[in-house]
Amino acid sequence: MIVQDVINHLEELAPLAYAEDFDNVGLLVGSKTQEVTGVLVTLDTLEAVVDEAIDANCNLIVSFHPIIFKGLKKLTGKNYVERVVMKAIKHDIAIFSIHTALDNALQGVNDMICNQLELTNKRILIPQSETIKKLTTYVPKDEAEQLRSALFKIGAGHIGNYSHCSFNVEGYGTFKGNNNSNPTKGQKGKTHTEAETKITVTYTKHLESQVLKTLFKTHSYEEVAYETITLENKNQNIGMGMIGEFKNPIDESSFLNYLKTKMKTGGIRHSPFLDKKIKKVAVLGGSGSFAIQAAIANGADAFVTADLKYHDFFTAENRILLTDIGHYESEQFTKNLLVAYLTKKITNFAIILSKTNTNPVKYF
Repeated sequence: MIVQDVINHLEELAPLAYAEDFDNVGLLVGSKTQEVTGVLVTLDTLEAVVDEAIDANCNLIVSFHPIIFKGLKKLTGKNYVERVVMKAIKHDIAIFSIHTALDNALQGVNDMICNQLELTNKRILIPQSETIKKLTTYVPKDEAEQLRSALFKIGAGHIGNYSHCSFNVEGYGTFKGNNNSNPTKGQKGKTHTEAETKITVTYTKHLESQVLKTLFKTHSYEEVAYETITLENKNQNIGMGMIGEFKNPIDESSFLNYLKTKMKTGGIRHSPFLDKKIKKVAVLGGSGSFAIQAAIANGADAFVTADLKYHDFFTAENRILLTDIGHYESEQFTKNLLVAYLTKKITNFAIILSKTNTNPVKYF
């Protein structure tokens, strides 16, 4: 197995196409064609983590956070980022980051928080837009079923809980090939009329290259008429944050105690109590102040996130209980998620959970 094989498995869980524009995800150090001896999974790639990989004979580190976020102009070892990259290169260790691609995945970071808190009726808090695309093409009527089946097989035509979705209109297409053409229907130099089916299917944008490859491979025409457009529809299966519910409402003090225990945090900063029961809870791992209004709009009684600033707490405005449990604490179970996932996918070598605690924040 090579590095690219592991990346392919990870992209099934969290396609990199859905990472945020500001992010730096993917293979940051190393070669995609390098043979893998072992995989070490971590939240952050620090020097101690690289040392751990060396000791465990792991030449691929799968990290949640990217060690390279801003551009590197020099590699002199003057800071921890440069030292990590230099040591990884020296020991032929590849580093892959999945970060906001996993934040936006349906079974990613925020789903893990919901599971840890035992929330039910989970759904995406801020669904992504412009991630659904539409293909329209025209195919000979007797080939329509074959093309539809091929597109459905690679994942096109999925809408919510439904698969094999398409829209079809029958009509007639006309064309005339020049002297350099090699038509599969009719003859060059003569106008031909063909009974055709117009097929329209939607697909998620990370499937685009596969959808077009399948279209050209399956379609019999020398020149395939088609168009793709990006839809503005919200994608309910991709996006930031999640919202779920407790089976039974609990009071605010009990909720904070429960949250502190379940998320193993040294302390919780929170907005004033509202003297109301907590049933519906929004969560967003990492820095989540941008999602406060979405949590309120979705009727959440409490919002679990991290990195809230002083003035962020004012935005609660007696409508929601804001809780800041710490950045590391909100994402700490992410590496467990990745290890469990990769262990199921890969059985011919070890997937190791890093033992290094990379949390830079300490509680007194």
